[in-house]
Amino acid sequence: MAGLHRHGLSVGSALAVPALTFLSPGWLSLDGVSPSWAVLWLLPWALADGPLSGAFAGLALGLLLDGLHVGHVTQLPALVLLGWWWGRLGRRGSPIERSFNLGLLAALGSLLLGGSFLLQWQFLGVLPEGGLQLLAAQALITALLAPLICSLLLLRWRKLLSARGNGAAWDRAASS
Repeated sequence: MAGLHRHGLSVGSALAVPALTFLSPGWLSLDGVSPSWAVLWLLPWALADGPLSGAFAGLALGLLLDGLHVGHVTQLPALVLLGWWWGRLGRRGSPIERSFNLGLLAALGSLLLGGSFLLQWQFLGVLPEGGLQLLAAQALITALLAPLICSLLLLRWRKLLSARGNGAAWDRAASS
């Protein structure tokens, strides 16, 4: 772990996820379907801080979001898997910073998260009507917002890490 967990404001920004999930601003929705705020926060965190921190952030965010709603489905496994996967992508090769790449990763993450919901509902025998349309709409709105939100968070968190000397691997990759 590179050290984003040592910055109180960075960790505190995770509290915006449940707030935005509950507030669900209408002007940031697609036909009433809001973006996956957990994906939009977790993607830059994992890319900046690595796989272990990404998995722990996914675990913490999943526990927080699961604790706030009543139901039998959980976001936990999908968020942990996404945090680990995106953290590995952030550590391998050149840094991910293009808008298209962030949008694509956010769309895939939203599809995986929504797909895990659909699978859990299928096992419970309560498959919602129009579930695939909701999944597609959420993936689309998440992908459209990712270049704006994720790039801002990613730049901020990479600057924090490089200022503390923890972003040496990213600095090397960016300079080459």
